[in-house]
Amino acid sequence: MATKTTEKKAAPKKDAEPKDAKPAAAKSAASKAAKATPTKAAAGAKPNALQQPLKPSPELAAIVGDKPLARGEVVSKVWEHIKKHNLQNPENKREIVADDLLKKVFGKDKCSMFEMNKHLAAHLKS
Repeated sequence: MATKTTEKKAAPKKDAEPKDAKPAAAKSAASKAAKATPTKAAAGAKPNALQQPLKPSPELAAIVGDKPLARGEVVSKVWEHIKKHNLQNPENKREIVADDLLKKVFGKDKCSMFEMNKHLAAHLKS
């Protein structure tokens, strides 16, 4: 036999205003000041693996430049190149049709956007 379950409703919220509004304002000002000051870990922390500047290979440097860049910056510059030269497949936007510069990096004519990071990682050295 099926049993009937009853739902409990939450009590309605009270619309009473606080007796003194100043402590709430002081709390919010203190929390803003705490957020503005950097923590010890953030102030002297080493860059993590994604922020570490890496030197691109000569093939990749033709697209992103030869200065050391973080992985995110490399991916952004490659996407700029792809968008500028209209290299996305119009029927399947997840697919990148490589031009001569990208063929040297990807090693093939077409690549999915999800494979791109794997190919880029092979061309980045610390």
